[in-house]
This record gives sequence, C-alpha cells and structure tokens, in this order.
Amino acid sequence: MKRIASKRKAMPKPRRVSRDYDVANLKLAEDGRKRIEWADEQMPVLRRIRERFAKELPLKGQRLGACLHITTETANLLRALKAGGADVFCCASNPLSTQDDVAAALVEEYGIPAYAIHGEDRDTYYSHLRAVLERRPTITMDDGADLVSLLHTDFRDQAEEVRASMEETTTGVIRLRAMEKDHALKIPVVAVNDAKTKSLFDNRYGTGQSTVEAIIRATGVLMAGSTVVVSGYGWCGKGVAARAHGLGARVIITEVDPIRALEAAMDGHQVMRMADAARVGDIFVTVTGDRSVIRGEHIRLMKDGAIISNSGHFDVEIELPALRKLAKKVEKGLREVECFHLTNGRRVYLLGQGRLVNLACAGGHPAQVMDMSFATQALAARWVSKETSLPVKVHTVPEKIEDEVASLKLAAMGIRIDTLSSEQKKYLESWQSGT
Repeated sequence: MKRIASKRKAMPKPRRVSRDYDVANLKLAEDGRKRIEWADEQMPVLRRIRERFAKELPLKGQRLGACLHITTETANLLRALKAGGADVFCCASNPLSTQDDVAAALVEEYGIPAYAIHGEDRDTYYSHLRAVLERRPTITMDDGADLVSLLHTDFRDQAEEVRASMEETTTGVIRLRAMEKDHALKIPVVAVNDAKTKSLFDNRYGTGQSTVEAIIRATGVLMAGSTVVVSGYGWCGKGVAARAHGLGARVIITEVDPIRALEAAMDGHQVMRMADAARVGDIFVTVTGDRSVIRGEHIRLMKDGAIISNSGHFDVEIELPALRKLAKKVEKGLREVECFHLTNGRRVYLLGQGRLVNLACAGGHPAQVMDMSFATQALAARWVSKETSLPVKVHTVPEKIEDEVASLKLAAMGIRIDTLSSEQKKYLESWQSGT
C-alpha cells in the first residue's frame, strides 16, 4: 500500500486526500501484531464469530468503512469483518485514542487500510474521515456519528449506496436520534450502543474500570480518601462511581435527571449540584454526553490541585475556553496532564485535553468486555448485510443477536444456566392461571 504523508498545517476546511493509508510508522507493525493477538486471546466470542464468518462469508461483496477507536480490540473486530468477506477500511473516531502500533499492524500485517495517527490535528482527523468515505462504503460503523454526519453533508450523494450504519456510543445515538427527529436521516442506523450486551457491560464495567485506571495512571493519585465527583449517572457514570467507591473514594453525583439522582442517592452516594460539589471535590469526571457540564463558574470554586477529566465522547463537557480564560499560565506536566495556574492563585489539572480520558491516558476498555460489544457489532453487520429493505430510522439490535452474544460469552466463561420447561413457557405465555 502506498502512503501519502499527512500535512500538519491547519487549514480552514478539511482537505480532500486520496491515499491507501495514513499511519504514523509502519515499523511499529510487529509490536502492534503482538498486542492485537494478546487481546484476541481475551476475546473468545469475537474469535468464534471470526472463525464462523470465515466459513460462511456473510459480508462478501460489502465495503465496510469503520470510524472507531483504533485499538487492539477494534483491530480484532476489523479482522472478523474481513474474514466475513468484506472489504474493510478504517479511521479513528478520536484524535487521541489511536494506538499507532495497532494502526501500523492493520496495514502491514492484516491488509486493512487505516487512516489514524495518535494526536492528529482536526484537519488531519477530517481528512481521514473523508478518505474512508471516498472508498464508497456500503456499510459503515461509527463511534460518535462524525462519519455519518459527514456522509449526510459533504458526501450526501453517496448516502443511497449505504445499506446501514452501526453506532457504538451514547453520544452518537443521541445525534442520530436528533437527525431522525428532524427528518434529516437518510440511511438506516443500528444503535449498537443501546444493546444490553453493550451498554450494561461495556458502558458500566468497561468505562468504570478504564476511567479510574486512566486517572491513576496519569496522576498516581490515591483514590482512597479522595472525593470523586461524577457528573451523570447513566451506565457510564454508575460504573465510574462504583469503581471509585470500591477503591475507597467518597463519591458525589451531580445530575439533572430526578430519577437518576434518586437512584444515585439510594445507591449510597451523595447527590448535589455542581456549584456545591465544585467546592469539595478532589477529582472530577464528566460522563453526561452534553456540553458545558463543568463551567468557568465551577472551576473558580475548585480546590487548589483539583483534577478534572472527561469520559464522555466529545471534548465539550468541560468548558475549555473558560478554563483557558481563567488561567494566567498553563504548564505541560506528566503525560497528557496540563496544569492551569488560575488567576485566583489555585491550580487545576486537566487530563487528556478534556477528551476521552480512558483512551487519552490509558488503553481504553479491557478486551474481555469489548468482546461482547464488538461481537454485537459483527453480528449486526451480518444482519444488515442480509436485510434488503431496512426502514430509514434508528433501529435497536434484534433480541436474537443479543441472546446469541450473551450465550456465547457465558459458554466462554464456563457458565451454564437453566432453561425453561415447556410447562414453564406455557405458564409465562398464558393469562388464565392465577392464585
């Protein structure tokens, strides 16, 4: 494959590029292959699906463009899709989530065109999105809906060529449902994020562990005895709160949803407004999917040495312009840690530029939990490849796929469960039997 080197000069609009791949360094490929194969050992469900796909070729003839975090786990998903007969190519869904050795291995070891460089600027990021769409995919996979958004704007003439797209994250599903509501959506989309085999496990256990790991890895802070403020008590927030509490932290939840706030209180956490939590928190984590959750008015109130981070998809949850405005000096500290010296004499530490901290400061979710998420992705791709007339809307993952993934995961874990007898099934389906 031929590489055309990416330019780092900022431009007003994303430039159009035509290239076979764009990665940081192909010499990293061997290291990437070793790490991908290690992750593969922790992903038995996806491995079994890949073996099945290689025999059945359910994706033969499809061109599959994926905009995902380019990590070892994603590489194994892409391998499964290619084994299924698809022409697979990919780009990064976040400038800081790419693992350069993995991107190199995809190109050099597995023959999968990759457009992803860790730390790429905005212009390069969008040039990579364009490179994927210029290969005219018939199925897309997205993490944040940037690829689908670009398909509906600059590449709208290609929309009719796309059978469907899969969306991996909460923020992306929110954007896509807004497009559907506005009658702007032109293709069917499968909300993989909303699948139980994804949200109940990936969002809760994956985000919970990887976020706390990232904060510790970046700062070395002791969780025990710290006050951790978690903004948002969806599945991701629940996971972060549970892991922080498990390490001995005092957890405070901020919420706008009364039901979730009540649930957090009954789970044993303190619940308060951000204006109050800002004064007492040591570590802050935003996981809401919304913008301006931590604003300048909150940053002014924070303790000296407060650590702020984000585990939502986009870097908008912390009001970064306000943070910069409040600072008289900014120092680059440890890896992906910036120290903001505020005009009030206090210091605030920002992790990962306000981007996904679990990928910017650590390796993302453990492979064992991504095994289920990406197995669901692969089977959803098989489903849309077979369906000839999916309605243009946001679809849920079919229950049959959910059950298949869960059953395969239980088998891989050596767990057996009971089955209903015919009498039990009949009882559950009837209404006549009472007390």
